Amino acid sequence: MKVGIINVTGYAGVELARLLRGHPEAELACVTGRSSAGQRLADVFPHLAPCELTIEPELSPVDFAFSALPHASSAGAIVPVLGTGARVVDMSADFRLKDASSYQQWYGVTHPASHLLADAVYGLPELARDAIRGARLVANPGCYSTAAILALAPAVKEGIIGPRVIADAKSGVSGAGRTLSLTSHYSEVNENFSAYGLGGHRHLPEMQQELTALDPALGLQLTFVPHLAPMTRGILCTCYGALADDRMGTGARGQAALLDLFRSFYAGEPFVRVVDRPPQTKQTWGNNVCLIHPTADWRTGTLIIVSCLDNLVKGAAGQAAQDMNIMCGFPETMGLEALAVYP
Repeated sequence: MKVGIINVTGYAGVELARLLRGHPEAELACVTGRSSAGQRLADVFPHLAPCELTIEPELSPVDFAFSALPHASSAGAIVPVLGTGARVVDMSADFRLKDASSYQQWYGVTHPASHLLADAVYGLPELARDAIRGARLVANPGCYSTAAILALAPAVKEGIIGPRVIADAKSGVSGAGRTLSLTSHYSEVNENFSAYGLGGHRHLPEMQQELTALDPALGLQLTFVPHLAPMTRGILCTCYGALADDRMGTGARGQAALLDLFRSFYAGEPFVRVVDRPPQTKQTWGNNVCLIHPTADWRTGTLIIVSCLDNLVKGAAGQAAQDMNIMCGFPETMGLEALAVYP
C-alpha cells in the first residue's frame, strides 16, 4: 500500500516516517514539506537513512495519506486527497471537534471544510474502533487529550466519578513543534517548569466532547491545566475528581476494586496497560503505549488517576499508524510493537 505524509518536516511527521519505515504493509511513497522541498529526506533527517525519498512540494497519488500540517492548513490539503479515493488520517485539530462554531471559538478561524465534519471519526481506537474501521477520514486525537481521555474514560463510563474533574498534565517540549518560539528555547525551558493555557487549552474541548459522549447525564465540568516540563518527550497526566459513591470501598479493598474496574475496561487493548504503581514518562519513551494507574485518597473521597505516554507516539504518530492499521484491516499492532527506550 502506497502511503504519503503531508508535511513530513514537523516532529509528528518525521516520527511517523520513522514508524512507517518499519511497517511491513505500508510503502512510504511520497513525503511533502515546502521548506525542504527538493532535498533528500535522509539529508534533512539523517536518522532516516538509507531512505531515498525526496521531499516534494505536493503529494503525489497514494492509497493512504497522513496530514501533519497545522490546523486550518490541514483541512484544505486533505479535501483533494479524499477526492482521489485515498483514505486519510489528519494529525491536526481540524476534524476533532464535531461543531464548526466550537472550532471557530477555540482556533480563531472559520472551519475550511466543515462539510466533512459529520463524516470524520475521532480516532481514539480504545473508544471508537468500529467507527474507525469504516472511516475515510479519521481525526487523530491531541496528545494531551489522549492521556486525559484514556485516564478518565473508565471512571466516567462506569459512573464512579463526580462531574467536577481536574486534569493536570505535564508535557515535554517537542509538543510545541519545531517552529521557533521564545517559550521553547533551551535557555527558557532548561531548569524550568511552567504552567500555560490557564484560560483554556485547545485540547480541552475535545476532552469534554469525547468524555461527555460516554455519559451525557454526568454533566461533566472539566478543568484542564497543562505544564511545560524540561524534557524532550513525554506526557504525564494526573486527573482528580470526587468519588461518586462508596461502591469501591476503601483502603486495600478499594484499591483492588479500582484496578479490577480499569483492567476490565481495557481488557484486550494492545496499547493501554493498567499498572500497579504510578507510571513514569521514561517507561513509554518511543513506544505506542499509554500506562494508567488509578488510586484514591480514601480520606477525602478523591479519585486519582495517573496516565503517561510518549506525546510523539501514542500522542501523535503512533496512534495515527494504529488508526491506519484498523482502517486498512491490518493487525492493529503492526509496526508498533517496539518497546520503550530506557533509560
